[in-house]
Amino acid sequence: MSSQTVLYLVIGVAVLGLLIVRQLRTRPVRGNERLILILGIIGLVEAVEYMQKLHTGSAAYVALIGSLVLAAIFGVARAATVRIWLENGVALAKGNVLTAVLWVAAVAAHLGYDYLIGQHKDIGNLGDATVVLYLAVSLAVQRVVTSMRANRLGASPASSVGARPF
Repeated sequence: MSSQTVLYLVIGVAVLGLLIVRQLRTRPVRGNERLILILGIIGLVEAVEYMQKLHTGSAAYVALIGSLVLAAIFGVARAATVRIWLENGVALAKGNVLTAVLWVAAVAAHLGYDYLIGQHKDIGNLGDATVVLYLAVSLAVQRVVTSMRANRLGASPASSVGARPF
């Protein structure tokens, strides 16, 4: 395992820990989107660096798209586990133990998918290099689904503006 692979995994585990802690706290549904943006940028930089240095074949891109679809599926599943309610007109959300378990399962699925596709000679350690991007996509999809659920409760689109970040 290369030092770069270890770095990707350490960053991924740290981000996963941060996401789980934040998911288990009560927070506004529509908070600050900076976390998703920051994770997305870091994830894109890591993925582009990986693709440029090691892989130019289309198989790696198809594998990456498959991974991101998996991320979206877990985002939808986790969104269903988040409790949403209105308090003073503000939509609040809080995950539970199942939400945390699904975060861990999502990363395990990502790495399992990487293992399966890693059998292809041109796609080694793609999952390690794209774990942060995977987490960003999964969080973004979860956020969209959670926001849609909050809208059905009658939360106004601007009800959480200026609220504490997600």
